[in-house]
Amino acid sequence: MRFMMLMIPKGYETAAPGTMPDAKAVEAMMKYNSMLQEAGVLLALDGLHPPSMGARVTFSGGNPTVTNGPFAGANEVLGGYWMIQVSSKEEAIGWASRCPAADNEIIEVRQVQDMADFPADVQQAAAGFSEMPTNQKRS
Repeated sequence: MRFMMLMIPKGYETAAPGTMPDAKAVEAMMKYNSMLQEAGVLLALDGLHPPSMGARVTFSGGNPTVTNGPFAGANEVLGGYWMIQVSSKEEAIGWASRCPAADNEIIEVRQVQDMADFPADVQQAAAGFSEMPTNQKRS
């Protein structure tokens, strides 16, 4: 089973463009990331720039509207993620619990939907679309 562990750092919703983490925090996180990698459960991971550098596209009546960050009213935003493959939700929670997160950080653990999770009609509607390849090199 694949799980996404979503890092939600409190206060990141108001972080200035270019805000970067502390070197000691990064060092601790890299040790954690290495543990995930050595255990063979890590599929992908990335940190995200603050919302002040992002944009949201909303849709009303089929028309897209772009709003540049920061976003008014946002009280929880993503700071990064890990994609892991483990045998159970309990194992995913175990890995999340080992993270050297700060007091202001939350990790949300969510199982990724596999095609087999969907009813037959949904599987049929998606037939012919192959999954995106992993570890694709960018050119």
